[in-house]
Amino acid sequence: MKDISDHTEARDADAELLARYAAGDGAAARLLSARLSPRAFAHAFRVLGDRAEAEDVTQEAMLRLWKQAPDWDAGRAQAATWLYRVVANLCFDRLRGQRADTLDEIDAPVDPAPGMETRLQDRARHDALQSALLRLPERQRQAVVLRHIEGLANPDIAEILDVGVEAVESLTARGKRALTADLAAQRDALGYDDDTT
Repeated sequence: MKDISDHTEARDADAELLARYAAGDGAAARLLSARLSPRAFAHAFRVLGDRAEAEDVTQEAMLRLWKQAPDWDAGRAQAATWLYRVVANLCFDRLRGQRADTLDEIDAPVDPAPGMETRLQDRARHDALQSALLRLPERQRQAVVLRHIEGLANPDIAEILDVGVEAVESLTARGKRALTADLAAQRDALGYDDDTT
């Protein structure tokens, strides 16, 4: 029950900040950017695997949100869900446009975990997951990232990807199976040999 009320409060707070921005309140724009930009960037980075591209997508998505602010209808859509959908579409556009097989180098953020060995292992795990994500078909990748990394509910993902809930379930299940198969051969090398999950 708390999750639902938290979700409603966040949605209402985002809508209020958008309305304040549309009325000329610059501080509201900064607050909403601080709330939504990190999530937009994280999603774009996980899908694209490129920090600069993810920053461009995030900036473009936020600009589109600001343009929508004067006409925003809080009953029509949640700002965060709308933004995720814009980010997903911008990522699709960029992936379709590039189609190059040169995404071998992924500039992943450095994990501040203590100890060099832990940092190197975490980095290897992150890189392996990121590489495996990039090998998934676009729709599966979007669905897996939104569900299992961003933690969104299937109905929200369906709205973002403009598909039915059943399609989201199918995409995430197939994506998860493909990731498991892709990463299975690397289990020992990534230090998962003693893990039970």
